[in-house]
Amino acid sequence: MKLILIDRDGVINHDSEFFIKNPDEWQPIEGSLEALARLNAAGFRVAVTTNQSGVARGLLDVPMLHRIHAKMHRAAAAVGARIDAVFFCPHGPDDGCECRKPRPGMLREALTRFGAEPDATFVVGDSPRDLDAAVAAGCRPVLVLTGNGRRTLDEAQVPGQAIVRVDLAALATELCA
Repeated sequence: MKLILIDRDGVINHDSEFFIKNPDEWQPIEGSLEALARLNAAGFRVAVTTNQSGVARGLLDVPMLHRIHAKMHRAAAAVGARIDAVFFCPHGPDDGCECRKPRPGMLREALTRFGAEPDATFVVGDSPRDLDAAVAAGCRPVLVLTGNGRRTLDEAQVPGQAIVRVDLAALATELCA
């Protein structure tokens, strides 16, 4: 089985320094949803793996987060894409949980749920914590230059084995060729 684990903010949708706190603030990056559809058509299972410390910070609650994700699912379905699961960490940066990236707990949970092999699983993100979690879980890290990706690349915070692509659409085109 082919599995791809994708960070949400900055990869699928536009990020915000003020957090995405409601469905109106969730806006897809051009081409990202169509990229998900291409990945599905090529046999990939798609799961979102996302840190959501806005919950711990009191900026939104879990029911609101579910409403944001419902909008994401509807938007994906509207272009023929399917997101098979959403894994999220609601904890803050100082909570010490195992699910918050850069720790690999959330990725390992997804791998277990889907019965996927880490070394055959791509993890797509725009920040060092996404890439570090991928490496720690034994997965294949991919940096996209949307969101914080350009800064991540400019600051040389990219593991040597990482693949770098301009955006999710470019990665999907390559993986689905």
